[in-house]
Amino acid sequence: MKKDYVGFGYSPKETENHFYVIIPEDKQEQVSVYERFRWDTKGEQVIRKQDVLKLKLSRYKWSKLSSEVTIEFNSRLKNEKIPSGHFGVGGTPMDKLMGKELMVLLWGIENNDPSGIPTAIRNWLGLLPEERWWLYTMTNASTGGINDKKGWRMALRYALCENPVDESRQLSLEEFLGGDL
Repeated sequence: MKKDYVGFGYSPKETENHFYVIIPEDKQEQVSVYERFRWDTKGEQVIRKQDVLKLKLSRYKWSKLSSEVTIEFNSRLKNEKIPSGHFGVGGTPMDKLMGKELMVLLWGIENNDPSGIPTAIRNWLGLLPEERWWLYTMTNASTGGINDKKGWRMALRYALCENPVDESRQLSLEEFLGGDL
């Protein structure tokens, strides 16, 4: 059975639960991310009362991370032989697990200076998907609401933005093993 995918790995035939990223035409408006539990099979997707707004982010911050996120997710989709996705003006659905991973990064940078975004991206990329899912679960359970900017949300900010990566000290696997590859 052929699966139909939309956005980033989302298959409405598998589940209705997904994340939905809305990028407005007006560049002054913020990007919104919703967790949704219903897919409208006919017509355009409409945000309803039961859809959960998880975050609003400035277009400027979004522009500083969207290409890296796209590369990360499309690389994994390609390995799974699933069509790649892209973020464009309007709504983009995301597989619920990828949406959780995205939320970890967005929650980490939402209250941080934009200059910390490259560090946050490097630290986020250094986490396995399963680690990102766990971080989402812990954060969402206690501070997953739109205005919950404390607790785990602050911890994500410190973990991703205030934890600099010193790339000069990183060894390749061959160097680590002493050339025994």
